Amino acid sequence: MDHPAHTPDQEPFTGGSPPAAADPDEHLVREAEKIAVAVGRMFPGLCEVVLHDLRDPEHAVRAIENNLSGRRTGDPATELGLARIADPRYPDVVQNYPNRFPDGRPAKSTSIGIRNAAGDYVAALCLNLDVSMLSPVALALANLVATGTEHRDRPLETLRDRTARELRHVVEALAAERAGTPRSLNRKDKKELVRQLHHDGYFDSRDAAQTIADLLGVSRATVYNYTK
Repeated sequence: MDHPAHTPDQEPFTGGSPPAAADPDEHLVREAEKIAVAVGRMFPGLCEVVLHDLRDPEHAVRAIENNLSGRRTGDPATELGLARIADPRYPDVVQNYPNRFPDGRPAKSTSIGIRNAAGDYVAALCLNLDVSMLSPVALALANLVATGTEHRDRPLETLRDRTARELRHVVEALAAERAGTPRSLNRKDKKELVRQLHHDGYFDSRDAAQTIADLLGVSRATVYNYTK
């Protein structure tokens, strides 16, 4: 009696149940776990990354990388995680909210909910940035770039050339403030405009006086007289 041929790419069925298909929710959580580990290792000592398995709220912490809060895998879900479990309408992403580590250090946190194909939350990826380490740096930078207020009303110098194009723009803007064009201004307004330009350092560059004179429709000598 002939037996049917067995194709090489098929294993013969030997009894028992066929292998079950992989749980898609578990697959999502495992993929998120890889992201948590990679992101945490990108910012050692600075940003804690925690993956919560919302399918098991009593033991939700699935992975914790760069541990700054002292939690462990298997710890329960936080209040935010429980809120996601209770309300499927809870926002997918809660970004940059203030937080605090158990020892009192300030943190900036972001929580990202992960839904399955049915739209249910199965996990949450949370990032907790230790801003206590950055505050002294921010203060130092603020002090570094701060300038004195003693001479704020009158610039001592300018480090860039006052080009003709820039002069034209400034003159036209100042004239518009006086409801006119540079050439249409009366003598008093032109005099005030020139004095403003002189005060702001626009006469420091070469040919500035001639450029201003051409814009106002007066002579170069008149422009210098206006500055006195």
